[in-house]
Amino acid sequence: MMLFKQVQMPILTLVVSLASTVFAQLERDFAEEFAAPRSIMTADAGAIRVVPLASGLANPFDLAFRDNGDILVTERYTGQLRVIRDGQLLPQALTGVPPVYGEVFRAGLMSIALHPDDDALVYMTYTKAIEVDGEPEQTVALARARILEDRLVDVEEIFVAAGLDRGIAAAKLLFTPEKHLLMSIGGAYMYMGLGGYAQDPAVHYGKLLRLNDDGSAVADNPFVASGEHLPEVYSVGHRNQIGMDYHPDTGELWAAENGPQGGDEVNIIRPGANYGWPHVSYSRQYRGDWVSENKRQSEFEQPEIIWWPSIAPAGMAFYSGDKIPEWQGNLFVGAMIEGRIPGTGHVERIVFNSRGQEIRREGLLRELGARITAVKQGPDGYLYALADEEYGALLRFEKLEVADQ
Repeated sequence: MMLFKQVQMPILTLVVSLASTVFAQLERDFAEEFAAPRSIMTADAGAIRVVPLASGLANPFDLAFRDNGDILVTERYTGQLRVIRDGQLLPQALTGVPPVYGEVFRAGLMSIALHPDDDALVYMTYTKAIEVDGEPEQTVALARARILEDRLVDVEEIFVAAGLDRGIAAAKLLFTPEKHLLMSIGGAYMYMGLGGYAQDPAVHYGKLLRLNDDGSAVADNPFVASGEHLPEVYSVGHRNQIGMDYHPDTGELWAAENGPQGGDEVNIIRPGANYGWPHVSYSRQYRGDWVSENKRQSEFEQPEIIWWPSIAPAGMAFYSGDKIPEWQGNLFVGAMIEGRIPGTGHVERIVFNSRGQEIRREGLLRELGARITAVKQGPDGYLYALADEEYGALLRFEKLEVADQ
């Protein structure tokens, strides 16, 4: 069982307590679970084979596909960048990753994105240890580096979030079609006394940022002219976003967001919009009372999708591949834990009608119960998911043909 140091801030004892609950995970033997493919029955696509493409990853968080076929995977707590090549996890991680603070639950190496014009240029978000007035603190940083054979070179820290990461924020990356870099920074947690971060104009936490590829603010970001928020800010009023993808038909940006207890959301992101946290919410606090008496107000955007109970949504992807035609147009969302019950992670499949309205949902891999932190469509047209366990794995979904059943 992984143990975390308790940092020198009393309020973070709650984070450590939550960690012990999550990592209990019923003591599943995931090495055995990932030893061979498994078959699952699905509502629309019939039998699906789920193949552990590479196992033995230590709490993987995110992945990226290179043109040469390599798959890069971040390990959150080890701070390592692993390589899967020809279906095999290489024994040695890429060297040169910046120092990562991963000694408390959720802190560590997080998202990864490759530059759309040069996939040897890699971007990574991570928790960074800092010192403030002689006391240990942490923040969220963004690094850029170049892959050269088995190492990272030209490593630069190109952005550091304003504010202190006392809640341990998630930070997700996604390049836009215009080749700007979106970076979510969460950490606006009410139970930590940080809910106000989401509306605070002086911090980056609780916001979605839009950056140039050198980490600077895009010139036409929505708050550059007014100064109402920091220039990097693209949208505000978020609690903790971990998943983002573009809708394949409308081109709209969709983003998944964690509520505390119920009220998880998927929002359609619009530049300059305010999504209301913590002034409006469908969530309850962990202690049971409502986050807010208001579910909606006219000045705040409403979510497109809501979960009750919560599933702790993480990475998400619209599927447009040809390997499982029945899933085309569906949204897949990684679920880390449902209803705050350990061992309930899975993949959510959401189906829409011709008008883009949700009509049904399906939970995949519920019997596995692993925390799913990333879901992505690969360049080969397959759907992939990362199982975030101490003995984690990269999973691939394949259509099981009748002759194979």
